[in-house]
Amino acid sequence: MIGSEGRTTYEEVDGEMVLMKRGGLEFYDDKEGKPVGIDRHIGKRPIFVGGNSDGDFQMLEYATEGDGPGLGLIVHHTDAAREYAYDREGYIGVLDRGLDEASQRGWLVVDMAQDWKTVWTGRQ
Repeated sequence: MIGSEGRTTYEEVDGEMVLMKRGGLEFYDDKEGKPVGIDRHIGKRPIFVGGNSDGDFQMLEYATEGDGPGLGLIVHHTDAAREYAYDREGYIGVLDRGLDEASQRGWLVVDMAQDWKTVWTGRQ
């Protein structure tokens, strides 16, 4: 799992070598930033990626359009009763373009309400 990364420096403070969080972002793990983060951390095109919104589109594209094998999976959040449901409209996690283009790009779409027997919510 790769996420957004803040700026950090290694420096001496009061005679001790420490890592200092400097604020700002080294890279933002969304849209075009996802393939950049993948390359920074593993240095090659992945063979499997999973996403759940159009913010993952470029990552899915990167993993599945290169030479060699590549599998892209979209988790479609359709189960408001057991988790959350979001789709083409919403304020976070909009999934529009991914749904429109998944079949022509060979991406698997897993429908949470239909395909998952159990949904762990983390709620007790």
